[in-house]
Amino acid sequence: MTDVVKAAILGVVEGLTEFLPVSSTGHMILAMPWLRIDAERPEWKAFLYFIQIGAILAVVVYFGRTLIREIFHRPAGGWSDHLLVKLAAATVPAAAVGLPLNDWVERHLETPVFVACALIVGAGAMEWIERRRHSRALSGVRDVTLRQSILIGVAQVVSIVPGTSRAMATIFGGLLVGLPRATATEFSFYLAIPTLLGAGMLKVVKHREHLRGSDAAMLAAGFAVAFIVALLVIDGFMRFVKRHGFRVFAVYRVILGLAVLGWAWSQRGTAG
Repeated sequence: MTDVVKAAILGVVEGLTEFLPVSSTGHMILAMPWLRIDAERPEWKAFLYFIQIGAILAVVVYFGRTLIREIFHRPAGGWSDHLLVKLAAATVPAAAVGLPLNDWVERHLETPVFVACALIVGAGAMEWIERRRHSRALSGVRDVTLRQSILIGVAQVVSIVPGTSRAMATIFGGLLVGLPRATATEFSFYLAIPTLLGAGMLKVVKHREHLRGSDAAMLAAGFAVAFIVALLVIDGFMRFVKRHGFRVFAVYRVILGLAVLGWAWSQRGTAG
């Protein structure tokens, strides 16, 4: 299997999992060994950060018209009701906590067993939050208050823990502050743009020496596939949450967590 094919497969994994509450990290832990990729090789780490930008671009394209309309909309309630202000306020907590801890988290918490446990614990949290009573009133992102935005941003801090899922943290943070599922999900997508794009660009710059011209085909394949798959996932996920709850994702997280634990145990046996 060539590196370009491997890159395309990882692009599929990235596009499928980045915006669903299932943890893209957990999937990469399983996918990379299956593809016989050494996840510790700097060029593959740089590749993963690069294709994440492709997935984020899908959000910009999918919500492009709405975003442009909201950016130039003059809210009646003043500057604090503007979408950009809400997103900026929601981004601050994760940036303030995540940036200083990023290297420590990568060194100490990005282990299969830790990610598996986070997947399973996160599933329990999802089920508990869904059982709580939350708003079902018709509302859109314009109705999200600045206070709710900040609280969702605080919830997003949890996503620095590998295996938690940024999508899970922000969507369920939205449910906890009273948003209906569709609004919480849409706001989560919007918040992904500054959060993931900023983090992704910083990591790409940090690892830029490992993005070689000789790997252009591999990088292009992963980026393009991640973009296309993410675009399809965003559309399907938005349709899904308008009609269904998130229990299926909680069950899937438990299955994935057990699969990661099983894989880690098998690797331990092999090493022994």
